[in-house]
Amino acid sequence: MDETVAEYIRRTVLKMPRDEIKVMLQKWGFLSEEQLQSLNFHQMKDNISQEVVQLCEENSADIKQAAVLDIIYNHIYQNKRMWSVYQMKKTGEELECFDLTDFKKKFKGSLRSALKNVTITFREYEDNAIWIRVAWGTPYRKPNQYKPSYVVYHSQTPYVFISASVLKSNLPLLCQALIVASNCHDICEMELRSHSLNSLKDIVFKRYSQNFQSYCPKPLQERNAEPQSVDLRIAEEYRSEKARMQRLNREGFGDGPQPILEFAQYRLETMFKSGPKIDVLGKEEPFRCLVKFSSPHLLESLKSLAPAGMADAPLSPLLMCITQKARNYFRIRERNSSFPESFVSP
Repeated sequence: MDETVAEYIRRTVLKMPRDEIKVMLQKWGFLSEEQLQSLNFHQMKDNISQEVVQLCEENSADIKQAAVLDIIYNHIYQNKRMWSVYQMKKTGEELECFDLTDFKKKFKGSLRSALKNVTITFREYEDNAIWIRVAWGTPYRKPNQYKPSYVVYHSQTPYVFISASVLKSNLPLLCQALIVASNCHDICEMELRSHSLNSLKDIVFKRYSQNFQSYCPKPLQERNAEPQSVDLRIAEEYRSEKARMQRLNREGFGDGPQPILEFAQYRLETMFKSGPKIDVLGKEEPFRCLVKFSSPHLLESLKSLAPAGMADAPLSPLLMCITQKARNYFRIRERNSSFPESFVSP
């Protein structure tokens, strides 16, 4: 077994929590049950990793087997990576029968036609998810196994989840390979990013139920002029305002927990309105604005603004409908050749 492969397997085992090493090795399936029984999982992790490497040497492990072990680790600890959502577009509307063998062949062929030194590994999971691990090299260097890109593709859907490596220059090659393998003609980043892969899936696969805003402002009513205690009136107004805020928050965000979204971006293009004597732009051109939001839990942060007294309730629909706008991005973008004043894309 190559020394670089042995070292990579050792480091992968060292990343695993001690209590989960045996389970991950069993899922790997490369070592026999007898070999697993011979391992002492109660010693130091460094000693465990050395014993695993020795057993892999007996089985003549190569980089493909080592890459599969790395996929298993990243599948379990997927929140350690930052994921971005991409949407692909097919030329026709007809449904095609997905052929995994053909998908793998086209994906590998597209990447290796542009870059010879690349390691590509696939693994299927029960939810129709295909995990793809790509380790990048250069024309003169072997692939760097410690900085791979990960792709999670669900067949029969246009959505792809990518965790890119540090080498962002390889991202166009990766996107082109996905277009070729899935018989699409376009791919676009949806500007949705998060460490929680499952939350991103909930948003784009519509597994997350968000209520639509039903708030309608009512005209102010004349206060009751009957004499009453100032303290009681303040307490009643506080309770009433708190109940109103909770109701509007529930109508806007729903009752359940929010998907973990860490990044959202809005692009706004509208006409700047000013008085006839105040010529700000000098000529009639659209006013463009780019706003980025980032937070460890963006949707929960927005949901807590009104109860914390940092914003009026209800929040703007542009903030409460981030998930809907993300799902509708492609449809809206195609229908509008130029952005209307009210259009904001996530």
